[in-house]
Amino acid sequence: MGNLNINPADAISELEAALHRFMIKRVLYRILFRGKGLEFDGYRDYSPDEDAEDIDWVASLRAQKILARKYIEERDLHIFFVIDVSDDMVFGSTDKLKCEYAAEMVLALSHLIMNNGDNVGFVLFSDGIKRFIPPKNGRNHFFLLIDSLRKGEIYGGPSHVAKTLNQLLNELPSNTNAVFVVSDFFNVGKEHEHSINLFSARFETIGMMVRDFRDESLEGLKNELYLEDPETGKQIIVDPKLVRYNYRSYTLHQEKMVENFFKNSGADFIKFLTNAKFAPRFAAFLKERVLRKAYIVPRG
Repeated sequence: MGNLNINPADAISELEAALHRFMIKRVLYRILFRGKGLEFDGYRDYSPDEDAEDIDWVASLRAQKILARKYIEERDLHIFFVIDVSDDMVFGSTDKLKCEYAAEMVLALSHLIMNNGDNVGFVLFSDGIKRFIPPKNGRNHFFLLIDSLRKGEIYGGPSHVAKTLNQLLNELPSNTNAVFVVSDFFNVGKEHEHSINLFSARFETIGMMVRDFRDESLEGLKNELYLEDPETGKQIIVDPKLVRYNYRSYTLHQEKMVENFFKNSGADFIKFLTNAKFAPRFAAFLKERVLRKAYIVPRG
């Protein structure tokens, strides 16, 4: 496989524009890490030109004036992206393979995190960990991340999500603030639930599912399809008209199962389709998360 067709610059611009439209950038770390990188430091009078997300309505009611929470921001966060580079990710029916889409998304998020002064590390895996890049910052480190994701020779092999998460329980640094697990999760079944629970209990975890439209639908296909399992090599010929309903039903059921594994473990989960831009979807996810979590700070 040759090098991937990725354009980090465009992805970075799209993400920054989407975050600006959703007015999210100022509270990015509170949104992502549930305040794990922020220390509560009391209250202050709220100004109308400030972010309304900081208002503490309970404290405001008691004081009979609008109060906002103050935080001491703990810098130097350490964020990991655990990225599936298996054969399953080397597929695409659009202008981007799943692995290319995932790479651009991860690099855009990494750039945003590093621009805020924090550190990003990568774990690339398929049937095991292929590359482990400890969290760092700086221009050279970002170019190392680009180079690692662009090289085609890193891609291939079966995907073993549970094996990788179990291994990382002992290998990720204890000061890791959050972990993004990026995969199509195609081979995740009931036997993976325990591993996801253990991992999410140890680390702040966000599951990011990247799928192609054809991963879940055979709509519009009329001719017989010649299919090969990338992991076993097994080959079959199918008539899409005969299997269309069962195919979609199975894949959507499996997607929902994976989503439930993450959410039931206390982690977050977001799905992306490669025929839609990732940035608006991710910005909307952050907006929804800040409203859902409410970020209630325990009273001392």
